[in-house]
Amino acid sequence: MATPLKTFYKNQAASIIKKLNMRKMEGYYCENVEEAKAKLLELIGDGKKSVAYGGSMTLDENGFKTAVTEAGHELVIRENYKTPEEIKECNAKQITSDVFLMSTNAITVDGELVNIDARGNRVCYMIYGPDSVIIVAGMNKVVATVEDGIRRVRNEATPPNCNRLNCNTPCAVTGKCGDCYTDSICCQIVVTRMSRVPNRIKVILVGETLGF
Repeated sequence: MATPLKTFYKNQAASIIKKLNMRKMEGYYCENVEEAKAKLLELIGDGKKSVAYGGSMTLDENGFKTAVTEAGHELVIRENYKTPEEIKECNAKQITSDVFLMSTNAITVDGELVNIDARGNRVCYMIYGPDSVIIVAGMNKVVATVEDGIRRVRNEATPPNCNRLNCNTPCAVTGKCGDCYTDSICCQIVVTRMSRVPNRIKVILVGETLGF
């Protein structure tokens, strides 16, 4: 039996998916992580694909990348590339990959994606390059407006991320955005209001709390 919260998530997701479709993005709703993994593999499709990914606790903590490799796809493991030359090689593989996986820092009820990056090495591939971008996001990422999304990222997602990355920022200590300029990871703010290439971006909404 569905709980009131699960029913709310499902109804809210249905509304967001309609908005995503209007913005030339595909939207899907899954009740839980296991359903989301199955949907992810379905969207990647048949045949061996090259799959890259952006930094994401949602992907790391819930086995999405493992599911990709177990399905026989080639995962570009960016952590294995250390030297400047190797990083350039990794960048080339990521931009030409068949699929790019990521989460989103926030998604509005109107279907806009809000993301903040340090170097932009995650959002750049969302914007341009890979043939398909698949975003996995828990319903905890849903916000009312773009402005709410930016506030959410800077005050809810960035502080724990700074602790994870050992960044010397005010928010890592106070838990509140200090609008800093030193060691900041809030350098690139990207709002995706629609996909120029129809259905290149696919969003899997999951009825659970995932990531920051």
